Amino acid sequence: MQEQGQGQGQPNSSGLQHGIRPPSGQQGASRFSDEPMNEDFDMEQEHTLANHSQAHGDMHYHGGYTHRHDHVHGNGHSHNHDHSHDHNHSHSHEHSHNGMGRGIELDKDDDVHEEVLHFHKIVKAFSQYKASALYANHRRRTDFYSLPERQQMLLPSYLERMEKIDEAIEANFEIIKIICEDQQIFVNDDRPLAKLDMHDRAKNAAALRIREQDMEKVQGTIKQFVRDWSAGGKPERDAIYEPMIQELKSRFASVPKEDRGSLNVLVPGSGLGRLAFDIAHEGFSCQGNEFSYYMLLASNFILNKSTQVDQFTIYPYIHSFSNIVRSQDVLTSAMIPDVNPSEIPRGTDFSMVAGDFLEVYGQEEENYGKWDSVVTCFFIDTAKNIVDYLEAIHKILKKGGVWINAGPLLWHFENTANEISIELSLEEVLALVEKLGFRIEVQGKAKSTYMANPHGMLQYVYECSTWTAIKL
Repeated sequence: MQEQGQGQGQPNSSGLQHGIRPPSGQQGASRFSDEPMNEDFDMEQEHTLANHSQAHGDMHYHGGYTHRHDHVHGNGHSHNHDHSHDHNHSHSHEHSHNGMGRGIELDKDDDVHEEVLHFHKIVKAFSQYKASALYANHRRRTDFYSLPERQQMLLPSYLERMEKIDEAIEANFEIIKIICEDQQIFVNDDRPLAKLDMHDRAKNAAALRIREQDMEKVQGTIKQFVRDWSAGGKPERDAIYEPMIQELKSRFASVPKEDRGSLNVLVPGSGLGRLAFDIAHEGFSCQGNEFSYYMLLASNFILNKSTQVDQFTIYPYIHSFSNIVRSQDVLTSAMIPDVNPSEIPRGTDFSMVAGDFLEVYGQEEENYGKWDSVVTCFFIDTAKNIVDYLEAIHKILKKGGVWINAGPLLWHFENTANEISIELSLEEVLALVEKLGFRIEVQGKAKSTYMANPHGMLQYVYECSTWTAIKL
């Protein structure tokens, strides 16, 4: 991983602070273009998964392949893994595609080919963020200019706000460039994308076409930074993450803090990794698991490219003007990260593994009976078949292991064409938990928003179900 020399951005002449400025001599080094959107960008509104993307940000992508990638994080202590003191953490790479092992040629395996196409599509979506966002802002200007001059005079600050939005888009894009710098660590292929399938380029082009929901996922990733890695996200973290961490600590209260590194905790659906980081920060050896490349690229950025608190500035609310109280609220910024991600106690392992939870953990015997605790937060409703999830959790826990859960039941694949979806009530889920060999010892409720705009007039509040279950 290349060493990052960038520091905190400085305010520009308009008073907006760019997320980061490149070092002198590196201007123009990005692979991303600042040109307007080309014909590949499709502004059609396709909302196949709209019922859950609005609420959860659609961050848990599911597909038909497994990609495993281990991120190892540390802070200069001996954590039983390799890293240096300059915050460039080591990375290992492992693939498992239908049991076929390593060293698969991309042009010989359709699953790997689809994986590479999917990954490049996500990188492409990130790369088109600026063009897409500026396009939307330009439409607002066009709508404004369509008004009679008399009405335009009644809205004297409207165009000025559009200019500030443009600058905030530029600031966000500087961070997106850094997010995608390490894309090679996720896909083992350096060949031009056009050479991946010489016989079916039309299919490749269709698979890489960027649509509106792809850009919404990029915007959702930016908002996820607020929830997980800014001071502004602390109320949401305190409502859900903190009680789970306290429950974990109470369950292993007999283990001295300095010995917690011997306890293995898994966090499936870890998103940007904050809950997993906070658990590791308490001394537990913790592994986060995530399937979405949007989340994996962004978590790699925050965990491996951040060297100080409040290093970057983002503008998460500039993409929608609906339900805004004050005009300036859309320009509310967030500083990230609010903690130093390199501060992990000695003797603690902290890692992130990419891949489908069921395939990486439920099908690999090395994980059976390995984990002292599994912590699931806003995760179990991402299942197509909840029985598979619960069986896998039971399988990988040690006997007497602790499962801590919090979240709603917003079944992600409900009413999704060509996808299996088993939707149970909370009553049915709890009964199933006990049938599969758990004893529920604690059960409760917790109210929480999810990536809510604190200044907005509309906020979804979940009444999350919480429980602690012990494997019998």
